[in-house]
Amino acid sequence: MTISSQQTHDEEMQKPSRPRGEIKLPEQAMSLDPFPWYRSMRESQPVYFDTENQFWHVFKYEDASSILNDPATFSSEVFQRLATEEEKKQATAEPSILNLDPPRHRQLRSLVTQAFTPRTVANLTPRISEIVNEYLDRVIDQGRMDIIADLAYPLPVIVIAELLGIPTQDRDLFKHWSDTIVSLRREEAIQAGREMNEYLKQVTEQRRKAPRDDLISKLLAAEVEGQKLSEGELLSFYGLLLVAGNETTTNLIGNAIICFDEHPEAIERLRAQPDLLSGAIEEVLRYRSPVQRLVRVTTTDTTLGGHKIKAGQLVSPWLGSANRDEAQFPNPDTFDISRAPNRHLAFGHGIHFCVGAPLSRLEARVALGSMLARFGEIKRDRAHPLERIPAASAFFGVQKLPITFSAR
Repeated sequence: MTISSQQTHDEEMQKPSRPRGEIKLPEQAMSLDPFPWYRSMRESQPVYFDTENQFWHVFKYEDASSILNDPATFSSEVFQRLATEEEKKQATAEPSILNLDPPRHRQLRSLVTQAFTPRTVANLTPRISEIVNEYLDRVIDQGRMDIIADLAYPLPVIVIAELLGIPTQDRDLFKHWSDTIVSLRREEAIQAGREMNEYLKQVTEQRRKAPRDDLISKLLAAEVEGQKLSEGELLSFYGLLLVAGNETTTNLIGNAIICFDEHPEAIERLRAQPDLLSGAIEEVLRYRSPVQRLVRVTTTDTTLGGHKIKAGQLVSPWLGSANRDEAQFPNPDTFDISRAPNRHLAFGHGIHFCVGAPLSRLEARVALGSMLARFGEIKRDRAHPLERIPAASAFFGVQKLPITFSAR
């Protein structure tokens, strides 16, 4: 599919659509450099109807932000509203808070937020630092490592698995399930979801009988307006943590190293001024957003960017494009670790702002800070071309990231 010009008038936008098993997107959107395509779309067709996939693409910051801040019009309940009865029967869990609208979203989010209070996240710092340095110890004498396999992948898996109370020997299972669920292989993703849920049902039943000091036990004991969470709600929350939490943090750390490799002056500034690291991470989130796009469904006829959008149509705000919008960010294609303000949309906005954002930021800050402290010159090994993860253009990162370094 190519996107060149508006192919049909708004009045010809056909019947409401439902999700398809696979979405075909332009090659530019699936590449490691989609940003020139984003720019051309912002300039020529900032709100565009994709006739092949039957949904709207939205590229500008103002439009994307308005979608995220209007859940009454742009619903997150895509599956519930558009799936067939057969698709609903095949579902492996109930929708997570990512895919719920108020009031149920508000009720469940209040519970989830309790599990990720600033104090709870901050208290994880020593353990995260311990994990990071344990993995750096393994490679420090080699002078080379794969950022993804040797650090960015295992770190969030271990942290979230420990929060849930998952045994150490089963962590690789969750990484396998996580990778498969966000892949383009629909049947395999469904099967992985079933396998993960069966495993988590067993762990949950064990915690019912013998509670421990872990997140699963706390969620079992929690109540929302006097009611316990259902098994389906528990499973959807576990899945959200294990999939979204792992993928986002892994990509954030990997994308940061790519940015630093492309802009070595940034590393020098960070070595001289370590307090700039938090701002540098925010710039990575803007410049190479770990999640490039979201999906919503309209609940009523509406207008966006001068286009009439019918009720029941899919709308996809491209966060990766919004975060490079010239109208919001001066010199948007410049990587500036001291950029301020930096109101990027990498973690979403509004009621669905990522609950796990503080944990992801902390993991990235500890990992990158430890690397800068322990490694000298860091260079990407260009003998191995970068290959983007295959995740239907939603997740944005690389499968492998070999680097060389000197020990400090």
